[in-house]
Amino acid sequence: MEKYFNINTSGRSIRCKIYCKDLKSVKKAVINIHGFSGHKDNKAAQRFAEYVLKKRHDTAIIAFNLPCHGDDVRKTILLSDCDLYIKAVIDYIKSRFSTEDIYVYTTSFGGYLTLKYIAEHGNPFKKIAMRCPAVNMYEVLSGCIMSPAEQKALSNGKPVLVGFDRKIKIYGDFLDDLKANDITGYDYTPYSEKLLILHGTKDEVVSFDASEEFAKKNNIEFIPIENADHRFKDPNLMNEAIKIIFGFLQL
Repeated sequence: MEKYFNINTSGRSIRCKIYCKDLKSVKKAVINIHGFSGHKDNKAAQRFAEYVLKKRHDTAIIAFNLPCHGDDVRKTILLSDCDLYIKAVIDYIKSRFSTEDIYVYTTSFGGYLTLKYIAEHGNPFKKIAMRCPAVNMYEVLSGCIMSPAEQKALSNGKPVLVGFDRKIKIYGDFLDDLKANDITGYDYTPYSEKLLILHGTKDEVVSFDASEEFAKKNNIEFIPIENADHRFKDPNLMNEAIKIIFGFLQL
């Protein structure tokens, strides 16, 4: 079953999508947090959900749009709103399904946001699996996703539209906020046993070396996926990643 719903909180309406066999049988949930300019209908979440639901009938997979992503109606992206959205989804799961068994499968910018969240609020998740997490999100956005012309426009005080699936309007303040919130300065070793990083060796967006260095520093299990790009476009490599993530989460 796939169903769309909204979580309304603090003047925000968070657009969500749930995959499950039966809402009445849900005892645990996996939150999927997409990457920059992604959305709740991303194919990676759908394929992961299909795999999980063939094996676990008591598990739900919940994807949601980050602020300004997909059909979210907000016009300006703020890290504080991203934080609020994650908390609202966690609170919804706890209330709707009366469970504390919450897991995360996240990608790229979503990985950065997840790591930032647990550093600032503690870890409410049983386990967290990250595919190509943008641990150096400031460098990823400013040095890879954005063009030199877009960087120049920001420095001149003009907003720019950047991204892949849906262009996201950002202002210089957002880039400054990313720079100020460098998660590589946090110590994640207290959570290391609950974290997993998979990273494609041919990632063209997020530095493989930066991700590997972050994992080593924090004693996090790190699995390189040979020849995988940032989006894992090769279906065989995506299937490999899904199997590894499912095994790690131990749903």
